Amino acid sequence: MSIFKSKKFIVPLIVVLVVGGLVLWTNLSSGVLDYHEKYEGIDLQLGETELGRTDTYIQYLNKEEFKDADVPNEILPINLFDYEKGSYGIKKEAVGGENAALRMDEKSKAEWTVDVKTAGFYNVYLEYYPMPGRGVDIERSFLLNGKVPFRGADALTFSRVFVDSGKIEMDNQGNQIRPTQKEGPCWQSVYLSDATGFEAEPYRFYLKQGINKISFVGINESIAIRKLEISNQAEILPYAEFAKKNEAAVNQKPKANTLVKVQGETAQRRSTPSLYASYDRGSGSTEPSSIGKVVLNKTGGTQWRVAGDWIEIDFEAPEDGAYVFALKGRQSYNRGFVAMRKIMIDGAVPFLEASQLRYEFSSVWNMEVLQNEGGTPYRIPLTKGKHTLRMEVTLGEFGTFLSELSDRVYNMNQMYRKILVITGSAPDIYRDYHLEKALPDVVEQMGLESKRLYKVIDDVIAYTGTNNQHLAVAGTLAAQLEAFHEDPADIPQKLKNFKTNISSLGTSINTLRETAMDVDYVCFADDVSSLPEVNETGFDRAIRETQMFGNSFFSNANRLGNVYEGQESLDVWIVAGRDQSSILKTMIDDTFTPETGITVNVKLIDVLTLLPAVVAGTGPDIALTVAQTEPVNYALRNAAEDLMQFGPELEELLKEYPESSYEAFKFNGGLYGLPETQNYNVLFYRTDICEELGITVPQTWDDVIKLLPVLQRNNMQFAVPSIERKIGNTINPDLANYYAQLYQRGGRLYNEDHSKTDISSPAGIDAFEFYTKLFTSYKLELQYDFLNRFRSGEMPIGVADYSNFNTFAVFAPEIDGLWEFDLVPGMKDPKTGEINRSVQSWGTSSMMLKPANQKEDAWEFLKWWSSSETQVRFGRELESVMGKSARYATANQVAFDQLAWGTKESEILKEQWKWAFSLPEVAGGYYTPRHVTNAIRKVINDKEDPRETLLDYVVTIDDELENKRSEFNFDITGTGSLDYKNWKPLDMNSKKKGE
Repeated sequence: MSIFKSKKFIVPLIVVLVVGGLVLWTNLSSGVLDYHEKYEGIDLQLGETELGRTDTYIQYLNKEEFKDADVPNEILPINLFDYEKGSYGIKKEAVGGENAALRMDEKSKAEWTVDVKTAGFYNVYLEYYPMPGRGVDIERSFLLNGKVPFRGADALTFSRVFVDSGKIEMDNQGNQIRPTQKEGPCWQSVYLSDATGFEAEPYRFYLKQGINKISFVGINESIAIRKLEISNQAEILPYAEFAKKNEAAVNQKPKANTLVKVQGETAQRRSTPSLYASYDRGSGSTEPSSIGKVVLNKTGGTQWRVAGDWIEIDFEAPEDGAYVFALKGRQSYNRGFVAMRKIMIDGAVPFLEASQLRYEFSSVWNMEVLQNEGGTPYRIPLTKGKHTLRMEVTLGEFGTFLSELSDRVYNMNQMYRKILVITGSAPDIYRDYHLEKALPDVVEQMGLESKRLYKVIDDVIAYTGTNNQHLAVAGTLAAQLEAFHEDPADIPQKLKNFKTNISSLGTSINTLRETAMDVDYVCFADDVSSLPEVNETGFDRAIRETQMFGNSFFSNANRLGNVYEGQESLDVWIVAGRDQSSILKTMIDDTFTPETGITVNVKLIDVLTLLPAVVAGTGPDIALTVAQTEPVNYALRNAAEDLMQFGPELEELLKEYPESSYEAFKFNGGLYGLPETQNYNVLFYRTDICEELGITVPQTWDDVIKLLPVLQRNNMQFAVPSIERKIGNTINPDLANYYAQLYQRGGRLYNEDHSKTDISSPAGIDAFEFYTKLFTSYKLELQYDFLNRFRSGEMPIGVADYSNFNTFAVFAPEIDGLWEFDLVPGMKDPKTGEINRSVQSWGTSSMMLKPANQKEDAWEFLKWWSSSETQVRFGRELESVMGKSARYATANQVAFDQLAWGTKESEILKEQWKWAFSLPEVAGGYYTPRHVTNAIRKVINDKEDPRETLLDYVVTIDDELENKRSEFNFDITGTGSLDYKNWKPLDMNSKKKGE
């Protein structure tokens, strides 16, 4: 019998295989990986600058000329008012209790001369006061001897201070209402630091011996400075050395059973308005606990995730002594990751270990004591009386790894673009491009880049103790680069996957840099034994879940804030998200109702709910955030009120809005809606790629045509809105650029009385021919993901909605500082030389519905809602809750000036806004974009003649417009024109045609 058939052999073999498999699976699943053999002994800095950035902070520190630089222990104070000639936008002023401070306006420059005795690296210390402004972070560039020393110093940010505007109120359903936020400026002390948080320590600047010049240049907002000095931050001692140096204080314990508990929701100050008190009802151990009602019982959450954001809490120490510190928190947002907070007492980190309080992932509350690995708590000496605790988001050493990953993404995008020039975005997988000969440096760098990625993965695992799920894509890219280096012929067929992986890693970096956590309360105690227990048993959780389930049958989640039953109240329905509706209701309850005495019920609805409710007679008095096409559509059906009846008040209100924002709400001499938001396109471009290719920003479409060969030679593309745009998996045609071409040539969509289209005019035909030629002759792409392709550099320039600015700023940190936006290209008038930059605009609106029971009250609400004061507050509240990516695109021009746009961006947006137009709404108007799209597709896909195709579809569109005018009771004269004077809107309750 063969040994392999023996049971004595088979059974042990199976056991060995099972055990081996379990060991392997355990190692892989626990993240215990080790790639050190792949990079050990390799100089990973070799060739780093060939593809990567050359202006990073690390490269600055490692310059050969700074190799043996000292870190002098000297303080070089600067006389603020002894600034150099050529400084501007500055003045001496009494600010924040100081009789003499230097105020720097938004557009300013202040330069000083510093005489340095000992050359070396220095920090820059600043005491500043945030002057009232738009609420955006204060931003300055720092120049050393006339130059920005490294990337990051060109965009230094200084946080503002926000406080509660009042006390916690309660609605008539028993729910607590969080106070709104307002600025509470006070003097702040900082060392110039990295705004991204990747560098945990303050920036160091090399100052040569002798005369140096330092400058601050204003970018955003005004600031006052009372102290500026060149000095190095005092070393923060490890606890062992701190305790030895402060032995007497550390050994002085408070009396037994001393406990100071401070609830997180009572925080007095915060760096952003989004760090307000919030509520948690998922755990019975949250203090105070609630099941059915909203009780503000925690702070932090998803808004407390960006490095540098802080919360301050005042507390009283009952007596002198060295206290144990503990924080009851919960990091349930990022599995396999560590959230870290820097603890500061009275403006200073007491010892090194307090700069990185770690919170591992957990779905339940944990009491994290500031202690060593052996469980011995650290003690913080406090004097009797008032103190301030600041808890600040920090990335610690992890920021270095994220910075490294960000550099890897940048380098790999550079590789991808260089390969793109040779292969194109869709390479022939059966062709050998001989990339090892065409791009030998890139292929060689792939091997090094792979090793760098393996090294980062090992470092992160060693730091966090686990193989975070977001590192998986880094491992995939490392293996892919390794394979490409070994076999370059494999690159073309896997190029698309390579690009996708790069984009995924960029997204992972965003996830990894956000370290959200909740805070229930903080404690200062005489000992660990005095700290409260926070454990909630499984039985307790089961009981709570049952109670919450039962409560769900008695609460209406769609009714917000104060609810008024059995009395005359306005019904306002909003077609938006829960955050928007909650903000609106809070503003109504704390401002509108107290000021006017008008009570309002707000209901959050789905967009498909509104029309059936209106038809059934159960609709609201006012509808908010509806599409701009709706007011006239409802007016045609006699379902919307004509706001012209409010005469002078309406005229006064509309002074704050551009006519383009409400043009779509006009019909038959009436106005049936008010604008809320207004979006339009601008031109985005990658500054680094344009500089590399020698491209200047195009001003006209002729300029665009001239730069296309340069882009296409490098297998890049120019992006224009397309009829094949996809939103999700649904084709959603975007005709914005076609309409822009039409209006830039002096054309229009409809004739004067809106009875027919006007796109068959010479201007209309010329616009149609040019637009289709962009895709047929110039081969622009019809379907693309602009966000990702702009990020990767495949589409380094293109026309897109200006709201993408916030998306890029938040979600593409690897290209931070490498892109801008400008005015859209236009058509130059041969006579005047003026460039017509017309762009289509779109947005949301509000309307009063028929029959509104209280028209005057409804009008008072619409006036309040549309006012600049309300729009400013709503926009700021929305951004504070949802972040910068949700910046409100208000149509109110006065409000826009007070929202958190930077100066440069604001100027461009306002200039482009002047050229915005909106399309008029007409009966049957839905047919126009449908058949214009069909005409474009026919020309592009079937190679039909543009002129003849457009003229054919114009007939079809005009026939439908005439049919709809008849359906909606328009009198048609013999000439086919509309008699608006005799028009009577359709009665929705009648049995007439078109019901």
